[in-house]
This record gives sequence, structure tokens and C-alpha cells, in this order.
Amino acid sequence: MRRRGYSPAAIRNFCQRIGVNKFNSTVDVQLLEHCVREDLNKTSPRVMAVLRPLKVVIENYPEGQTEQLEAINNPEDASAGTRQVPFGRELYIERDDFMEEPPKKFFRLAPGREVRLRYAYFITCREVVKDAAGEVVELRCTYDPATRGGDSPDGRKVKATLHWVSAQEGLRCQVRLYDHLFNTADPSDVEEGKDFRNNLNPQSLEVLDECYVEPSVAGAKVEQRYQFERLGYFCVDRDATADRLVFNRTVTLKDTWAKIQKGKGQGGGKK
Repeated sequence: MRRRGYSPAAIRNFCQRIGVNKFNSTVDVQLLEHCVREDLNKTSPRVMAVLRPLKVVIENYPEGQTEQLEAINNPEDASAGTRQVPFGRELYIERDDFMEEPPKKFFRLAPGREVRLRYAYFITCREVVKDAAGEVVELRCTYDPATRGGDSPDGRKVKATLHWVSAQEGLRCQVRLYDHLFNTADPSDVEEGKDFRNNLNPQSLEVLDECYVEPSVAGAKVEQRYQFERLGYFCVDRDATADRLVFNRTVTLKDTWAKIQKGKGQGGGKK
């Protein structure tokens, strides 16, 4: 748990919430994850990282130019200050943030559509580049220089804001996506003739080697915790080196326990 980034404060908070019982009981793991999110949200600096990169080339941005954009380190802590994030002609966005033929409620990037890049500009997708197998490998876009900072002087609105990383200055890293070990709340609840191994989650660990993170994390120490914007909370693993960082996912941003509390009251997940 420590290696994945669980903080002592979060675990103490979890223990205080569940209390002590005189009989055997179980507690929903979502309560533990809720306690972790509560603590890390207050203490973790924000950075931008792309786990499944898709290249974006901004055709009307000057070649060879790089500018530094101001980004907030932690909106929950004003004393955390700001940092500089490099922006240039070539970027990476999440592959899941683009669809060539988007369904009705998909508001992210698509051919002919305009979106906002976090802390940066509005961009519009003009062309889709594919490889010989027909897979999308690059997007050709244009940007509106008047929208620096993420707002348009003419008042036009966009429905999506995407995170991104500079292709030139982003740091390549490995990211380990941990999930629940079992697919069910009670691993022993199986059909006759089977055992708990039938409930193992084959996706409990996914290792991604071609990830990119903004250069502000260079030199991060082991067990340093971050929130990757729109993705979750991550911790620097002991396998990280000076040449290549390794991050473990602690928890995702989605907090199911908050919904449980609203529906059943605090402690409603305890059985």
C-alpha cells in the first residue's frame, strides 16, 4: 500500500471511520479509497500526463517555438503556487480523447471539432493521419492564438478541455495501473467445485511503457505522490531511475463512495 502511494493520514482516517467491532465484519474497499482520495486531493500537486499517447501537430504554430504556460499546482492549496508547462507545435493527447466518428454525447476531439487544451489554447482538428493498417497515428490541427489561457475573446464556448504533454519536452515514463485483485466483493463466493482463483481479476495490473509526463516532475523522489489531471493519483515507484520514472496508480479520480454516502448515509458500505 505504501509503495502504491497510500498515505498514513488516509489509513488513520479510514480506521477511525470504521471503528472497532466485537464480531467479524467486512468493510467496502470503496470507503478506504474514498479516504485516500480525500487526503491526496489536499496534498498532491497536479501535473499532466498522457498514458496512451496520440500525437497532435499544430500546423499554424511556429516551428521551433516553445512557450511556457502557467499552471496551478493544487487548487485545494493556494500556497502550493504555480509551475511552468512547455507548449509547442507537437503535443501528445490521450488516444481516448479522439474519435473519428464520435457518437452523439462524445464532446472531445473529432474531425472539424474545436476543444480547449488545459492552460493553453483552443485547437481544431483538420486532418487525420493513419498508418498502413488504418490506425490513427497523428492529428493535424490548427490553434487560435487569441485563446491563450483557455478563453476566447469573442465568447465562443467549447464543450471539452483536454490535458496534454509537449512531445518535445515531455518525459517518457512507465505507468503501472493497479486495480482490484478480485472481480467480486467476496472472493470465496463461487460455484461448487471452484475456488477463489475463479474470481481473480486478470486486469488487476496493466503496465504501460509508452507514457509521457510533463517535465516539472523531473527528479521526483521515490514515494512522491501526484494527481495526474483527469486520470487519478499516482506515486513514484522505487524502480524509478534518473533516466526513467516509474509511477504506480494509487486510485482513480472517480469516487463511488461519495454516491454511496448520499444514498445510504456515511458508513453505508459497512456489512
